[in-house]
Amino acid sequence: MQKAYKETGMNDIFETIKQVAFEIDTAIKTSDLGYSDSENSSGEDQLKLDVQSDIIIEKAFANVASVKALVSEEKEGVLELSETGKYTVCYDPLDGSSLVNVNLSVGSIFGIYEGELEGKNLVASAYVVYGPRVELVIATRDSKPMLSRVIAGKFKEIGEIFMNEKGKLNASGGTQQNWSDYHKAFIDSLFAEGYRLRYSGGMVPDLHQIMLKGGGLFSYPGTTDKPNGKLRQLFEVIPFALMYEQAGGEAINNKGMRLLELLPAHPHDTSPCFFGSKYEITALRKAYGIKA
Repeated sequence: MQKAYKETGMNDIFETIKQVAFEIDTAIKTSDLGYSDSENSSGEDQLKLDVQSDIIIEKAFANVASVKALVSEEKEGVLELSETGKYTVCYDPLDGSSLVNVNLSVGSIFGIYEGELEGKNLVASAYVVYGPRVELVIATRDSKPMLSRVIAGKFKEIGEIFMNEKGKLNASGGTQQNWSDYHKAFIDSLFAEGYRLRYSGGMVPDLHQIMLKGGGLFSYPGTTDKPNGKLRQLFEVIPFALMYEQAGGEAINNKGMRLLELLPAHPHDTSPCFFGSKYEITALRKAYGIKA
């Protein structure tokens, strides 16, 4: 049975996300995978599929009364939609899109904010995984992440996601030659404990796998070439922080600050980020010299 969320406007947002999931999945399977003639706001070349996915989401939310504004990873600034809307939806339309042409899983991420765009005002988040099966995970401030899967053309709830105290998987982002010595030593220590490497280069499938397998660590540290990390706070980092905390894990930056407490100064600000079970995050704090 599909879970009924308390607030009608939030339900409208979740239903719209389901709609765009089907449209983006079709685009992935049928559209041109080449590059467009444009760059996104971070100066990265845009795939045509990135642009198409962004347009799909923008059109779908244009008439959702509860949505005040949209902020896309593919565009600069804020797109105002409704003066009477309550929520701002910040989204990455197709995270990991460069993996499509080698047929690996990719995803869409949505952060739903009420008020100023900062971590404490995130009220819900969702992400879609486009892989052998299309899956959707939704979490709110008062609910565990709920996994749904497309079965016979509709999203069907599978169950809530819970993480263990300690996991077995290790997904380590960033170019290793640009890691700090202490980060490399920490990652090596996890492998020495028997952790298995699981890293595709797609944030959505990698974080999804760790949650569904019960735990582990996903890390994207600050590096010598990207001292503030690569992953964007509003679209990627903060939405997944809610997922992990609600599933029983933790999500912090390199200073030990909860990612749900981040205060982005710009819509496209990035942050070092670490998502994991409690055991791995405790070990990370120790390795980084962070006092509890």
